[in-house]
Amino acid sequence: MTSSRAVTASGRESTDRGVVVDRAGLLDTLGVELDPDLLDLALTHRSWAYENGGVATNERLEFLGDAILGQAVTVMLYSTFPDLSEGDLAKRRASLVSAVALAEVARTVGIGVHLKLGKGEELTGGREKSSILADTTEALIGAVYLDQGGETATALVLRLLQPLLADPRRFGTAMDPKTSLQEIAAQRGLGLPVYELSEVGPDHSKVFTATVVLAGEAIASGEGTSKKQAEMAAALDACTVLLDRR
Repeated sequence: MTSSRAVTASGRESTDRGVVVDRAGLLDTLGVELDPDLLDLALTHRSWAYENGGVATNERLEFLGDAILGQAVTVMLYSTFPDLSEGDLAKRRASLVSAVALAEVARTVGIGVHLKLGKGEELTGGREKSSILADTTEALIGAVYLDQGGETATALVLRLLQPLLADPRRFGTAMDPKTSLQEIAAQRGLGLPVYELSEVGPDHSKVFTATVVLAGEAIASGEGTSKKQAEMAAALDACTVLLDRR
């Protein structure tokens, strides 16, 4: 079964969802030029590929983008924070390259609407899944590296992550969101957070969802490819909810 997608000269694309997406607009937001075929590949989730004859997916680009991302962030942190220890630098890097951070970036630039997803992922909210958004962000970085080179790809990484780097909460709450949530909850007399977990997918490709419950109220949820990742994503969102309530 194939999915119909028509691309116009303006870079706008009509999908079988009846939605017109502006890929040229996405590239403008990212501040890069990119070969259309590479862009298409970077946005192709495996669920779409499997439903359309086993075509190529964005997973190899994701692998490449992960390496470019890690190097760019490592060099940037080393240069920006000359007084930090190796341990503190590692913690900051982990915070910036996490699935939580990359999904946040993806939502900011509007990657979700451009994803090529299979019907199953479409029906289960794949366009908002943190794991898919984070992986696609890495795939786009990998595509830019192949098409435009390392300097352009590094510049893209730094532009995308700059808002997170400038957020004073990023290296506090976001570096250890579960501990931060526990402290905030204790201060407000809400008791200990409880994490309710669920999972979907085959053993080799599970996606976990964690829901944070405080004082009997489900206040936030998060996803990840491991239970720990899902709980951290949920805890970070829960911290944001509680801080906004204050």
